[in-house]
Amino acid sequence: MPETQPSAPPRKPRVALLFGGRSGEHAISAATAAGVLGAIDRDAYDVVPIGITRAGRWVVAEDDAERWRITAGRLPEVTSDEGAEVVLSLTAGERTLRTLEPGQVPDVLGQVDVVFPLLHGPFGEDGTVQGLLELADVRYVGAGVLASAVGMDKHFMKLVLAGHGIPVGPYEVIKPHDWDADPEACVARVERLGLPVFVKPARAGSSLGITRVDVLEDLPAAVEEAREHDPKVIVEAGIEGREIECAVLGGRGGDRARASLPGEIVVDGKHAFYDFEAKYLDEAHVELSCPADLPEPVIAEVRDLAVRTFEAVEAEGLSRVDVFVTPEQQVVVNEINTMPGFTPFSMYPRMWEATGMSYPALVDELIQLALERPTGLR
Repeated sequence: MPETQPSAPPRKPRVALLFGGRSGEHAISAATAAGVLGAIDRDAYDVVPIGITRAGRWVVAEDDAERWRITAGRLPEVTSDEGAEVVLSLTAGERTLRTLEPGQVPDVLGQVDVVFPLLHGPFGEDGTVQGLLELADVRYVGAGVLASAVGMDKHFMKLVLAGHGIPVGPYEVIKPHDWDADPEACVARVERLGLPVFVKPARAGSSLGITRVDVLEDLPAAVEEAREHDPKVIVEAGIEGREIECAVLGGRGGDRARASLPGEIVVDGKHAFYDFEAKYLDEAHVELSCPADLPEPVIAEVRDLAVRTFEAVEAEGLSRVDVFVTPEQQVVVNEINTMPGFTPFSMYPRMWEATGMSYPALVDELIQLALERPTGLR
């Protein structure tokens, strides 16, 4: 009898890490990619790092976690010099990446099983890239088109949450034509909220463009600062209470989503609130307490509201839900972030670590959730 040839080992799932992007959170996205590059199980997955420049060009990126970390005095950035341009086939079922070099025939980089879009802010976390991946018939980690768009726009997020009976704080929305036509009327609407207020771009994250306003005369400058990041601005009433965060992870096999133990951010007197610098550049002055020092019934309510918020926007994969706990122990949802910061030092993975799931295990779980999920309508 002829000898039986050994069968080839099964191909490992290929995961494309997509990071950088056109938003103001480009460097944060690169830092998130650094964390995942260092933690993903190379024995289980083939990894293809794809960077997106600030101009939107997709390029083959260096597979080196250190290259993409935030360090003292340096924010990482994807440039066109990184490598060949990459394009994703939009033919249903093909799921291939190709590289383009000037004067060369396009080369096939390979089939992709899952895209991990480590993108924060507009043009990445807002449903745009998710729509592209849906067109390409490629599985991906995280929320779909609608949930991403709703989670990105704080105005519509609050409408959806309130519609599901989830408590949210008072707010006003300043649309671009309203501010241009009659800024005084906008100021009058905001005045009814009382002081202090927090002025924010409606569709940005990572505390970019956010200003605390304690004197009404400072409001116009705060609105203009927010408009540098987004023409639509949301103004939220200050809520007396502790800022608590909770990490949510999608359920396997149709099970309900899971909530971590809640954590509390403690920022020392150097920062007025948990701003961009405190989040990413000054960790020595920021502490995470997890589990937060709260009564057990309040912890249970935070976790329940976090899952209900996740379900209200029909999120998938992962989200971080931020709430306030008032002195009366009332829990008020501030926002949901469908692609939270995901470096090993970010609050989302740290809360899961405190709950019993390590950073590498969390990366693996998110990829497995994406592989389990069908493409298309679901």
